[in-house]
Amino acid sequence: MTPNELAQALLRCVRAQHFEATPDSMRDGAPLSQFPSLDLALIAFPPDAPPVWANVLFSREHPQGLIADIAPGAGAVRNIAYFADRTDAALRSDAWLPDADWSHLAFAPLAGGGPMRFVAPYPASLIKLMVAVAVARQVDAGACTWQTPLDFAGRTRPVADWAEDMIVFSCNTSTSALVALLHAQGAIVRAGDRELRNALHEVFARQGLHTLRLANTRADGGWGNAAGAGVGHLQMTAWDSARLLWLLDAAAPAAPWVAPGRPALVSEEGRMRIRNWLDDQALHEILSSTALAGVRGWVPGLPAAMPARWIGADGSLFAGTEYAFPADVRPASQRAEVRFAHKTGSTENYASDAGIVRGIAPRTRHYIVALTTNLGQRYAPGEPCATAWRLPALGAAIDAAISPWLEAPA
Repeated sequence: MTPNELAQALLRCVRAQHFEATPDSMRDGAPLSQFPSLDLALIAFPPDAPPVWANVLFSREHPQGLIADIAPGAGAVRNIAYFADRTDAALRSDAWLPDADWSHLAFAPLAGGGPMRFVAPYPASLIKLMVAVAVARQVDAGACTWQTPLDFAGRTRPVADWAEDMIVFSCNTSTSALVALLHAQGAIVRAGDRELRNALHEVFARQGLHTLRLANTRADGGWGNAAGAGVGHLQMTAWDSARLLWLLDAAAPAAPWVAPGRPALVSEEGRMRIRNWLDDQALHEILSSTALAGVRGWVPGLPAAMPARWIGADGSLFAGTEYAFPADVRPASQRAEVRFAHKTGSTENYASDAGIVRGIAPRTRHYIVALTTNLGQRYAPGEPCATAWRLPALGAAIDAAISPWLEAPA
């Protein structure tokens, strides 16, 4: 499979889901008024062959989809000008309101200078992967250890415990604790409303990941809209999210866009910790949907196994204090073909998912997939779903399309 063949396969997978027909609760269940935005990237590692990658993007301005022109060596996208998502004065994500007229909305430039415009949807809790990387770098620099006690919101816990909860079940309080840590240790420096230094932006720039931004967070740990961050300030495109995961994937070959001899993004210990937390992800509810197995109308997604730590004696799933999925997930998990080490994100207006897929023996497929969309909870069929069933259906379609090519001969 060539890069163009992979891109064409991804285009077909997206088009087959008919996202234009997705019911919108803001329109009383009628289909959304504009084609949604989807940014989908995939990096495949075929056996005994070089990696192959592709990135396709859809929006109201490009409903048939665009293929990103990626620089040689898995470099930056060259044909797209990325613009930042936005909120209005009331802190609403006004670009995605049913009657939003983009011709009357101003979008700030994010990255790239290509001829095609793409407004990058807010990545929601996918941004917690960036926070984990930032904390791992603080540990590597000796500013703290993973066992350093960290006080936040009336609790004292080791840094590693806050980080684990942030990743495995997307704890917002844990995220705030770690953002506050980054400020306290000088990795992010502010003066009033101005950010004077952001060490994470500096390292992402050195790695060529220019659309990864953790901007405008606050010393008290604030990182959402109300803190002046959130939508429009926290950014992750699918392509740079996939490349970030490549740098964290010990089983992948060396990233070709990184100059030889450049220091690793994080130490081997840091990489292993982040990967283990991604492996333990409890929220299989977007590209994979195993956590929702048994929910009425369930649509199977990417065929991923649930980590056993979350499954109760009756097969129900519990994670942290916020997530309870009462249906028996064991049959779906036992049929799984892959493990999906990933991080999700979902809000009313957004759903994202990015991670590393590895086949469960004897299956050998290995790839990275990243997706950001504006198809959040308002498009879900109901509790406990995080998004429309069309997103797990897309995950299943992608896996079915590429797995025959990626499985090593018996």
